[in-house]
Amino acid sequence: MAAEVMSVSLPAPQIPDGPDGNPIVSVEYEVYGLVQGLGFPKHAKDQAERLGLGGWVKNTRQGTIAGRLEGPKNQLIQMVQWLAREGSPGSKVERCELRNWEFTVVQTFRNFSVRF
Repeated sequence: MAAEVMSVSLPAPQIPDGPDGNPIVSVEYEVYGLVQGLGFPKHAKDQAERLGLGGWVKNTRQGTIAGRLEGPKNQLIQMVQWLAREGSPGSKVERCELRNWEFTVVQTFRNFSVRF
């Protein structure tokens, strides 16, 4: 798929339907705003695990939070909404950009991890 960027703000991003009602989707994300120094990666990991998603999260040198999400579309959309609207306690999310989303046949990330 082409590398397109979606800025997430209200309402939630539109991810096209796949071959079934809740296909497996993979997407890269980057969260901007006051998001570092507030436990954002830990809270993102906890939220992703609650939703049964795989992938990873990390702080970037640019002061953002970046990562990859993978899992059923409906749960992935819930996670993107959390990233774009809520974030960790005390954070002030300005926006969440999505890149390189695609439908996958199988989920390759079985767990969600914090990278350093």
